[in-house]
Amino acid sequence: MTRSKFNFTLILLTVFVLSVKVTAQEKLSLTVDQAIEIGLQNSKLLHSSLMKVKSAEAKVREVNAMRLPSLKLNAGYRRLSPINPFSVTIPGMGTFNISNVILDNYSAQLTLFQPIFTGFRLLGNSEMNEQLSNAANEDYNKDKSELIFNIKNAYWGLFKATQFKKVMDETVDQIKAHVADAKNLENVGMTTTNDVLKIEVQLSNTLYQQVDAENSVRLAEVALCNTLGISLGTQIEILSSANMSTAQFDEINKLVSDAITKRSEVLAADSRIKATEAGVTLAKSSWYPQLSVVGNYYYSRPNQRIMPTKDQFDATWDVGVNLSMNVWDWLTTKHQTDQAEAQLSQAVDAMGMIKDGIALEVTQNYLSFSQTKRKIEIAELSVKQADENMRMTADKFKNGLATSSEVIDAETAQKTAKVNYTNSIVDYELAKARLDKSIGK
Repeated sequence: MTRSKFNFTLILLTVFVLSVKVTAQEKLSLTVDQAIEIGLQNSKLLHSSLMKVKSAEAKVREVNAMRLPSLKLNAGYRRLSPINPFSVTIPGMGTFNISNVILDNYSAQLTLFQPIFTGFRLLGNSEMNEQLSNAANEDYNKDKSELIFNIKNAYWGLFKATQFKKVMDETVDQIKAHVADAKNLENVGMTTTNDVLKIEVQLSNTLYQQVDAENSVRLAEVALCNTLGISLGTQIEILSSANMSTAQFDEINKLVSDAITKRSEVLAADSRIKATEAGVTLAKSSWYPQLSVVGNYYYSRPNQRIMPTKDQFDATWDVGVNLSMNVWDWLTTKHQTDQAEAQLSQAVDAMGMIKDGIALEVTQNYLSFSQTKRKIEIAELSVKQADENMRMTADKFKNGLATSSEVIDAETAQKTAKVNYTNSIVDYELAKARLDKSIGK
């Protein structure tokens, strides 16, 4: 390898390493509201759902255009094979050509079509697609609501992992201090080597848990980054704090009633019922006659309506009314109507099942939310008791009045109380988010 090629390769490797380093060190500080905003902007699923809405809206415009007059233009050219001209021979007067042979034929036709009555086919088709468009829009709102909950779930999951790591870091520092105290007591003969080893074993176990806590934070960060649609290497700093002072909800019966009225699933199901009803109207349209107005404008060379034919462009037109009716189709229309009515019954049943599911979901989430508030109060009291117990046990241990086992028990109880408190406030935030989602907020 030449020196210039070697230098160029070295430069590329340096740029690559620096870019990877910058990417790995990318950091983002977010509140839960900012995380929701970013997630909504970057979501491919939500964008796909939005495109379904736009497609449904375009379909509505397409169907409505079928009710308006249409104008079509046809033009062409044909070269005919040579034939003898049409002629008449009159005795004593000779032979006369009645129609000249014109081998080059040019034609242009402009057709205007306006449906007058289609047995409510166009009206039913328009109504059906309008309601399907409304259903697609409600499906988009449902996807958006679910995405917001998923973002909150991932955000508070990272918050929980971060708080757990903080507890483990504090516990490690605390145990290290106790190890130092134990060694000082050992030096003056106030404790045994076995007691020191017990605390050192506790420190090793806690260090092991600390590694797991660090890994949990990274995994929670990756999960949140994936939900937000950003680089998985991004380090996220949690700015929001969990609290229990802002949420106020009505009594359960009103929540269920409001959810059945407001939830996107119910609104989408209602639109699909109306679309199916329009489908029944559409299926019945074949029982009725079809009436339309048609007008044509011809500009041809030669024009077949003008006799004798001339090798020149001439214009003619016609206008009329078309009436068609299906007289017998072996009950095809009836079968199609039966299918549409069966689909309508299915849509009504689906609506009932959705409402039943929503009532159950809201009730369960309301009960869970009510329990989480009580758990926070208990966990908060447990932390205060565990902190005081740890303080008193540590003081006694320094003075040689408590054993290493008592210190270990106090540390374990304190760690458990702090973890339970963190879990309880995160569970409260998630229970509140679930209840908000289930009532259609």
